[in-house]
Amino acid sequence: MHYKANITVGALLVGESRKIAGLMLRGVDSGEWKKAVEEQNILQKLSAASSKRIASLIRARLALMTPGLWKLIRDGDSITAKHACLAAAIKHCRLLGDYLDIVVREQFKKMEDRLIPRLWEDFIVGCRQRDPGMDELAPSTAMKMRGNIHKILSEAGYLKDSRKWILQRVDISREILDYLEENKEEYVLKCIKATK
Repeated sequence: MHYKANITVGALLVGESRKIAGLMLRGVDSGEWKKAVEEQNILQKLSAASSKRIASLIRARLALMTPGLWKLIRDGDSITAKHACLAAAIKHCRLLGDYLDIVVREQFKKMEDRLIPRLWEDFIVGCRQRDPGMDELAPSTAMKMRGNIHKILSEAGYLKDSRKWILQRVDISREILDYLEENKEEYVLKCIKATK
């Protein structure tokens, strides 16, 4: 286990991911990357620093997957692109994957209709037990992570609302399920199917 607080920058970032996937598929060099992200501000952020930070997060997520997924993000319909971004985010952030696999799945098994704050707190305690090397999280960091994870779950359809945390079942795009199966992404596939 290697839990990291690497989900504090943003949620799914689908629109931004489409643009970064396009750069990655074109195989741009570092100069072209810098020009697109910092000078042309293709992500349309308020500062170059913010653009760099978000572009770096998205590239780190997508780099864990193959160009096949990048194409689904760049060219897929809104649902396919969203679920492709979710798959990459799960692979990049074990906390997100395990939250889906452990907490969300258990709530569906119990036929509960929502998440509650205590579930997050218990989950973080469990993470420390599973990964004794996990860094101690400042309360503000833990809250930001919880907010971003719940926003991701809301954007991907697992929650009706990122504030009320009411759960709903999700039908993952067939293209994404096929991609994960073909590329033997068993962990991501298991997590993404938490509502089944």
